[in-house]
Amino acid sequence: MEFKGQTALITGSARGIGKAIAEALARRGADVAIADRDLDEAKEAAKEIAAIGTRTAAVRLDVSNSGEVIKTFQDILKEFGRLDILVNNAGITKDGLLMRMKEEEWDAVINVNLKGTFLCAKEAVKIMAKQRYGRIVNIASVVAFIGNPGQANYSASKAGIVGLTKTIAKEYASRGITSNAVAPGFITTAMTDVLSENVKEEMKKAIPLSRFGTIDDVANAVVFLASNGYITGQVLHVNGGMYM
Repeated sequence: MEFKGQTALITGSARGIGKAIAEALARRGADVAIADRDLDEAKEAAKEIAAIGTRTAAVRLDVSNSGEVIKTFQDILKEFGRLDILVNNAGITKDGLLMRMKEEEWDAVINVNLKGTFLCAKEAVKIMAKQRYGRIVNIASVVAFIGNPGQANYSASKAGIVGLTKTIAKEYASRGITSNAVAPGFITTAMTDVLSENVKEEMKKAIPLSRFGTIDDVANAVVFLASNGYITGQVLHVNGGMYM
């Protein structure tokens, strides 16, 4: 699992799971581009990761904006000369019961989570197909498979990512590109930190391993898929047994 000489772009990677993925790839030799809507945080993350000893860059990117996506991939190609790994991690939530969910809340989540994955993958395959090499790893979710009350938009976006992942795998296998997804369950992040202990305990009852996962659990799964050239069109579930 060494990536020396390779370049990875990770969206939504200024913090949390995305940053852990960037760090894990960098520790195995990859040059990394930190893409995030918060450029200041992206620059700080890139600075920290550069201390590992690999080349880094920070870019501001709204993955739902096609113009920004096209420019970002052009800039990455100019800066690094190639793109070997794309991790589509950027995502948002705007929870609410279906009958109360506003249309703009539906659109916002679909646009970032699903459309953003589509836009970034579209630009990535243009580069990777010419190289005849590429690894695309999309971050889905356990709720794509089991649903979740109050998350119609989020569940739909993540389920869409699974279908998109498999289609990319079939379309570009002949060009040496693999496309896979990681589907995390409940992972300890800033979002779960704000939950009360009672809520956390109730959530853990649904997990056979009786604990939340860590951002490193997800990052290690991404590294595995990025390093394997004979796994494609698959979903790697990282959920402590919530969904089997």
